[in-house]
Amino acid sequence: MTGRRRFNCVSHNQELQMGEESYREILNEVRGRILPENHPLAVRVDQVLQRLIPLAPLEGAQWKVHVIDDMDMKNAFVLPGGKVFVYTGILPICKDDDGLAAVLGHEIAHVVARHPAERMSSGFISVGAVFLISMLFDISGQLPSIMLNLMYSLPNSRTQEAEADNIGLMMMSKACFNPEAAVDLWSRMQAAEKQAPPQFLSTHPSSSNRMETIRDLLVKAESVYEDSGCSTVRGFLPGFRQAYQEPVW
Repeated sequence: MTGRRRFNCVSHNQELQMGEESYREILNEVRGRILPENHPLAVRVDQVLQRLIPLAPLEGAQWKVHVIDDMDMKNAFVLPGGKVFVYTGILPICKDDDGLAAVLGHEIAHVVARHPAERMSSGFISVGAVFLISMLFDISGQLPSIMLNLMYSLPNSRTQEAEADNIGLMMMSKACFNPEAAVDLWSRMQAAEKQAPPQFLSTHPSSSNRMETIRDLLVKAESVYEDSGCSTVRGFLPGFRQAYQEPVW
């Protein structure tokens, strides 16, 4: 989507398969803590996601939201295949639907740009070693957690982060979410980082010029926002929110 060339030796089908294995692994880890689909928080997260999905060209995706009841965990991520995980602890940092769209747009962008496969490809020696050890010592049952660490627990590169910021910002703008919310989100992330770094930042290295870079993209994002007819729609939102007394997170 950005024209960047990169090395990738992991096929899309392989990536989907590894995403499915990781999905089962994560479900086991969070068993009993996933909010019901009809829970108000789960419904709102899904509503934000549904507006972003049409702008996410992800072949073979089966989108599904999982909101995990854990206020101590400030994190969110998306697996290849469209499985979305949002911990309740990150919702206050998101503040509102626009902030959540910034987080989800960024995470969806990582998957659309195939960053997990790119990280796997860059560490193909490690991947080869994992399979070799699996064959020699029969640790196949541990492979999903090992793959999960390789794909999602390692920090993203600055290049990948910048690309996800770019794609995610344009995605949320076209879906009629306020692009300025992305700057505000990372401002709150940095404020939270000074106290207790959110888990979200463990795989998303922060930088002092990140918000400036996003600000530089705002002109383009606001143009996308305007071209999508969002400014007209947004003019009515304050009245709707006041009428329905829509709360922030």
